[in-house]
Amino acid sequence: MSKNTNLSLNKLTAPLVENLIVNAESLRLDVSNLNDGTRIIDAGINAKGGIEAGRLIAEICMGGLGVVKLRASTNFHHWSWHVDVHSSNPVMACLASQYAGWSLSHGEGKDAFHALGSGPARTSGSNEPLFDELKYHDSTSKTCIVIEVDRIPPVELTSKIAKMCNVQNNELTVILTPTSSLAGTVQIISRVLETSLHKAHELHFPLENIIDGAGSAPLCPPSNDFLTAMSRTNDSILFAGQIQLFVEATDEDAEELANALPSSTSKDYGKPFGEIFKDVNYDFYKIDPMLFSPAKVSVSSLTTGHTFHAGKIDLDLLDKSYS
Repeated sequence: MSKNTNLSLNKLTAPLVENLIVNAESLRLDVSNLNDGTRIIDAGINAKGGIEAGRLIAEICMGGLGVVKLRASTNFHHWSWHVDVHSSNPVMACLASQYAGWSLSHGEGKDAFHALGSGPARTSGSNEPLFDELKYHDSTSKTCIVIEVDRIPPVELTSKIAKMCNVQNNELTVILTPTSSLAGTVQIISRVLETSLHKAHELHFPLENIIDGAGSAPLCPPSNDFLTAMSRTNDSILFAGQIQLFVEATDEDAEELANALPSSTSKDYGKPFGEIFKDVNYDFYKIDPMLFSPAKVSVSSLTTGHTFHAGKIDLDLLDKSYS
């Protein structure tokens, strides 16, 4: 992936972050600064936020290398609105930026703060082994991180993030999108393509052979209950997410990837995510990691021109989850 080393995801997203700030009032966002100078954009804690804010934040999560749109479909009966995602640089957009791979924490006990960070700040400050594999690191003077939490992070943590990214505290922007908010719902469902890239990586498919990609998943109704909201956003992808990858591969390799990608290949597939989570006593790490992928996939070989399809849309399970 060394061919991407001149690409700065932080520079690409900087104007997108400024757009959120300039239009904060119309997007129903709250913008403030912590005592250490860190800029906070609240998209659903004390602020209302909304669908458009979530769409714009999702494009920030993708490091400025993705397009996120809303679309109506007549094929899903009750759930007609979909979030569509596309990237012509899906490995960088989804794995280097959008994937929530940066583990963040501060404190102990009931007041401890734990979260997973996504966005371009990962390319500057995270020490995830993935970046060694991608051969990518972005040096920058300002950066942004997106966190799915329902409270503002402590200054001790934001100062740590700024230090790890080698930026001044006042050049760090933290965007907060609670899972139960409209903005959080949209930006999580926008990960439909990212889940396929992450699973392809886990399956050891050569990342440099993934050239382009697109995905779509229905927009679920949000919930004030965190577990319900988490279940619905996951289930949008697991039961009704669709992706198409364009790869440089033989027919054999493209077909093998297609057959392995759908969520239905997982032993844990078959009921709403909330029920699965409850069955493992809310221990996320006891869930089969191969579950987190789209319901239906198409993989097109740019080498042969052939396309391979696998998986299925399950509207019954989607209805069960959403209701």
